Amino acid sequence: MAQEEDIFSEQMNAADYNDESIVHLEDMEHIRLRPGMYIGKLGDGSSHDDGIYVLIKEVIDNSIDEFTSGFGKKVELKINFAERRVSIRDYGRGIPLGKLVEAVSKLNTGAKYDSKVFQKSVGLNGVGTKAVNALSSYFKVEAYREGKKRCAEFAEGQLTADSGIVAAEGAESGTMVEFIPDAKLFGNYHFISEYVERRIWNYAYLNRGLTLYYNDKRYYSKNGLLDLLEHNLSSEPLYPVIHIKEGDFEAAFTHINGQSNDYYYSFVNGQHTTEGGTHQSAFREAYARVVKEFIKKDYAPEVIRGGLVCALCVRIQEPVFEAQTKTKLGSTHMAPPDKDGNYDSPLLKTYILDILRNHLDNYLHIHAETADALLGKINANEKERKEIAGIKKVAREAGKKASLNNRKLRDCHVHYNTNHARRLESTIFITEGDSASGSITKSRDVDTQAVFSLRGKPKNTYSIAKVDVYKNDELNLLHNALDIDESLDNLRYNNVVIATDADVDGMHIRLLLLTFFLRFYPELISTGHVYILQTPLFRVRNKQKTTYCYSDEERIAAINATPAAEITRFKGLGEISPEEFKNFIGKDMRLDPVLLHKDFDIPKVLGFYMGENTPERREFIMKNLRVEDDESIVVA
Repeated sequence: MAQEEDIFSEQMNAADYNDESIVHLEDMEHIRLRPGMYIGKLGDGSSHDDGIYVLIKEVIDNSIDEFTSGFGKKVELKINFAERRVSIRDYGRGIPLGKLVEAVSKLNTGAKYDSKVFQKSVGLNGVGTKAVNALSSYFKVEAYREGKKRCAEFAEGQLTADSGIVAAEGAESGTMVEFIPDAKLFGNYHFISEYVERRIWNYAYLNRGLTLYYNDKRYYSKNGLLDLLEHNLSSEPLYPVIHIKEGDFEAAFTHINGQSNDYYYSFVNGQHTTEGGTHQSAFREAYARVVKEFIKKDYAPEVIRGGLVCALCVRIQEPVFEAQTKTKLGSTHMAPPDKDGNYDSPLLKTYILDILRNHLDNYLHIHAETADALLGKINANEKERKEIAGIKKVAREAGKKASLNNRKLRDCHVHYNTNHARRLESTIFITEGDSASGSITKSRDVDTQAVFSLRGKPKNTYSIAKVDVYKNDELNLLHNALDIDESLDNLRYNNVVIATDADVDGMHIRLLLLTFFLRFYPELISTGHVYILQTPLFRVRNKQKTTYCYSDEERIAAINATPAAEITRFKGLGEISPEEFKNFIGKDMRLDPVLLHKDFDIPKVLGFYMGENTPERREFIMKNLRVEDDESIVVA
């Protein structure tokens, strides 16, 4: 019977697949139907790699390409947060007026296919601005050239108005793009200013001589990657930052204490390659090799690089990225092959190795104090490696065995360190206790959402050594689940979400987990992978309507809008049924990103809040308490 059903099913499928099944989509329709192919993921703005920020990046990239080609030294970005309207104006050559509409609405149309016009640009496939157009409810482009201008407006990628070419006396040449991301696609999205500002700073660091304005605030960098590194270091450097520039290569790097892995801010043609690629691999290999030859000791590469923080940028012709979002470089040479498939340009790894051999080796011979500090850090890394080698092996094996049949980790099928189409959705919820994890486990998406259940409060890791992490079963299981011990490249989940109760104990657990990450894996936070899950505090409902409220303001508004309302106060995650919980971890999930500002002093902050200075901390708390009208005490 089953075989007969299978045959029948196959016959039905064959019958359903006919001429009418072949559908042709216009360019804009295809982008709207498959946005992930063009901007990665949609998101609501909570994550730094959500689509609304990619839209901004795609437009600014075009302005940057104008600047690097020698045209226009200023870019202006304005965001109206209330209207969610973005405006970007550059002062380059301006899009050729006769092809303005095609340039922003027809795929495979653009000047960047002509390498004579754009030698080392980021956008090479004629897609970026078209994707912005297609994914916006409103899109306007205005180009100014030689005293003339043309303006075109679109809705969901479809042309709604075209001024034609008209006079524009006195207007500076360039392009202005204005758009509103489509709420039908992105949902109830919001812009987080810190994410935008971080991107603007990166543009400034990578393009010396370019001035950017973000909502009228000026951004400018005099020293490039040296500024980037000095502005983003979480601890004092062990020696002055080494800054190397030659041709199409630039790097700034140093070592810091309290970090066992190496960390990179890497870029290609101004594009932030958050997932690294061949240029980053080439630098890591070359750096370890040059230093090893200098110190004349046979240390492992990871020992030499332990604690290294580096900002790296290369500029190459026609780079090949592994996705449209351009977060990982795939090119192996400085330029593409010729028409016969032969490479005239050097390998990336050869090019970078030669530069480091020349500059870094000379620098260390000249600056003896830096060389001594570097050697001291490497020796300390080797000592730590030997101390934890035995316990690390035992702990890792125990972690692997526990992960196979440990009920504390309910894993998902799709992981971040794979090439799966949904890898950016991969999420792990870190919960307190079985009660909370039970509700999440029953309502989660088993493909992309995993759950790790804590046993009460984890250990305060502020003053412990790395070896103690491996000795602690729970912390060992946690970093094994994330797979971040050797490198962030192995991270299994794009989103690490702390899901605790909104009470004193829940807040304490959040602080303990954040302390653990900041002490041993700060790059997990600095790269934007850690979030706090917001769950509703109240449920307001009657027979016709149910509203979940995340604050007192939302509760009051819901009560006023709901006659004869029944009000429920959720005291913990475990009180929320799985049927309700699925509403809070699906497409409407509210996440608060954990952000590190560039002036955030990690050792100082952790020392104050998690150290042994109890009297000082108690005095601070008492001075900053306030009493609400309902006599509930909250921190000011």
